[in-house]
Amino acid sequence: MLNVSAPALLLGFDDESAPVTRLAEAGGWPVATVQRHRFPDGELRLRLPEPLPPRVVVYRSLHRPNEKLVELLLVARHARQAGVGHLTLVAPYLGYMRQDMAFQPGEVVSQRIVGAWLADLFDAVITVDPHLHRVATLAEAVPVAQPVVLSGAPALADWIARQRPGALLLGPDEESAQWVAQAARRHGNDSAVCRKVRHGDRSVRIELPDRAWAGRQVVILDDVASTGHTVAQAARLLREAGAVSVDVAVTHALFAGDALDVLHAAGVGAVWSTDCITHPSNVVFMAAALAAALQGVLDAPALPMMPPA
Repeated sequence: MLNVSAPALLLGFDDESAPVTRLAEAGGWPVATVQRHRFPDGELRLRLPEPLPPRVVVYRSLHRPNEKLVELLLVARHARQAGVGHLTLVAPYLGYMRQDMAFQPGEVVSQRIVGAWLADLFDAVITVDPHLHRVATLAEAVPVAQPVVLSGAPALADWIARQRPGALLLGPDEESAQWVAQAARRHGNDSAVCRKVRHGDRSVRIELPDRAWAGRQVVILDDVASTGHTVAQAARLLREAGAVSVDVAVTHALFAGDALDVLHAAGVGAVWSTDCITHPSNVVFMAAALAAALQGVLDAPALPMMPPA
């Protein structure tokens, strides 16, 4: 059986040292860094500490996921060979979740493939606001033994309550309705959602709900922001309707390319995010919530030690 008395080791990577350190301090776990060397042809050589304890936690947020998935494969397989009996992945952002069905003949349903692959490597996966559409639970997408989902909405709501008391929280589309309503209930904010009107495959128009916007403070709240174009459309409409301020709060600050410039050009003031993805807009830190979830996973009944892969 797994030795539950031995402390778990938290493994991180040098490009995410800040959130890894915050998590380690919040939970009181020892932490080590996976050493990386890149060969001239792009291959990676990784080095883990020795010896490894029976329980290991790997922190890797899976934005820009392709190389990171290779890292996880190498780390997890090596850990199993070194005798690790329980492996947890803390992935505050979980990549490859949006493609949950084939929209065109021959399209690869990457969510199911990557999800099953992660479940083969890890015993537990902890993530925050996974980008699931037609899948109800994380376990369906990542059939791991211990799937854990947290939300950034409560922490973002707390931040907004301090920065913009009484602001209306606005979701950029119907899919965000339940998530935005959850955040609004925390401090009694009003909430609403925009409506997407699709004109063909590549043209989407945003419509504001029927509200009196003049003089209002509005915070557009979403789980993920990538190009920023949808949020920018909403911000532009809000400004035209007389909103006194428009700010943006997101769990996952992908903000590809010139996304921040696009938002500010549309009239957005402040942009706030959690540290699920390291970004200059990070103001909300998820370490306490992640530590509580991780402790719950580690306190669960011990599982039999898996044989080396």
